[in-house]
Amino acid sequence: MPEYLTIGEHTLAYDLTGEGPLVVLAHGLGDSRHSYRFVAPALAAAGYRVANVDVRGCGDSGLGWDGYSRTDIAGDLVALVRHLGGPAVIVGHSMSGGAATIAAATAPDLINGVVELAPFTRKQAADLGALVRVKPYRKGALLMARVAMLGSLPAWKTYLDLAYPAKPADWDAELARIDAKMSEPGRMKVLQAMCQSAADAGAQLPHVACPVLIVEGSADPDWADPRAEGERILAELPQGLGELAVIEGAGHYPHAQTPQEVVELTLSFLARTTARA
Repeated sequence: MPEYLTIGEHTLAYDLTGEGPLVVLAHGLGDSRHSYRFVAPALAAAGYRVANVDVRGCGDSGLGWDGYSRTDIAGDLVALVRHLGGPAVIVGHSMSGGAATIAAATAPDLINGVVELAPFTRKQAADLGALVRVKPYRKGALLMARVAMLGSLPAWKTYLDLAYPAKPADWDAELARIDAKMSEPGRMKVLQAMCQSAADAGAQLPHVACPVLIVEGSADPDWADPRAEGERILAELPQGLGELAVIEGAGHYPHAQTPQEVVELTLSFLARTTARA
């Protein structure tokens, strides 16, 4: 059973396992803490206290929040770290990668490292040439437009099929779980609100003062060139703080598709970062 943190009139659900330096895991939009089902136990077993959170409006966390931007999520992550007695390293996927950036920039006393998995941190502009040339990028963009504008659950599940070039062994059960959760009243509205929220994280990149690891999947359909997106994030960080790893063949969910590689990268980063702190 999850634990809960009350923020105002709302609740955040999270699991807390292990002992040691604190690591907070934050998933992407339309997902839940279950996306870290392969990563969280491995980090806890390696000697870390792992808080795996359902971000606002998702999973077992409450609905009805005033906003769902990266800045909103960042505030929740900082509140959770403070509640658990940080400092912490935040691992953020997709939209929560951007939220982790904001948390690090605005609460440097509480955040001593950030791992961004396939992050939507920078403001995005459609690459019109790539939409013509790169089929997965074009298909992903069209599917996500249907999700954002129409709240289409079939389009979301089709996007997930594209975003996982190789499926985890438990994929059928996982897709059924996602289908059931996103069918609950209000959950798709949250996903739409997150899709339509302002891209407010990129401006904070120059203000980050802690180490940052960017992890991209080479087969992520959300970018025509995932490596180039990771390099753009690094270029906007203060010099020397960031590093980039690209996992060959991984899509938009490397922590669920290629968890061993993500765990190895994360543990190496944690060892360096917690020693520095």
